[in-house]
Amino acid sequence: MPTALSPVITASARWLLAAFPPATGPLNQALAEAQAGHAATIAAALRYPTALDAELLDLLGPGGSGRLDFVTGADAPPLTDATHAWRTRVDETVVSWAACLLTDADLAALAAACLTATHHGPDSVGDARRLTIPSPRDHRAAPLLRHPDFLGPIADLHRETLLGLLGAAPAPTAPEPR
Repeated sequence: MPTALSPVITASARWLLAAFPPATGPLNQALAEAQAGHAATIAAALRYPTALDAELLDLLGPGGSGRLDFVTGADAPPLTDATHAWRTRVDETVVSWAACLLTDADLAALAAACLTATHHGPDSVGDARRLTIPSPRDHRAAPLLRHPDFLGPIADLHRETLLGLLGAAPAPTAPEPR
């Protein structure tokens, strides 16, 4: 993975973990970090598929976490505070796509398979099994991070774009009761 994507991947995974914290305990923290990291890495690789895209991101920067904080109802800290400066490296689309992948293992597997079409290649995320084939332990470690209802508003921000990119059909929705 190009180093130009590392700050965005790290900040996006950190934002996900801050907004949807794991269950208590160091093992749960580690498992949740692995899942968020894999999701953010795949999302970033798909969002910035070429070396030029990654370099442009490095030059122009991502949009920050402002809209994500608004959607979740979080009080965003001032970005001028040095302890919260990492939030400027958060990419809204990467977080939204990562949320889609965290809530749908089949979509995550499809996205991981599509990495072959990017400059990063299929081995850029390593073994993303915690994301593509999550165990019950993975779900227990990150119940909020894997919950479709909680991540829904974030995932919905850019879900259609991800589905279009992957050539996946949107999941059918139940008709509204009258």
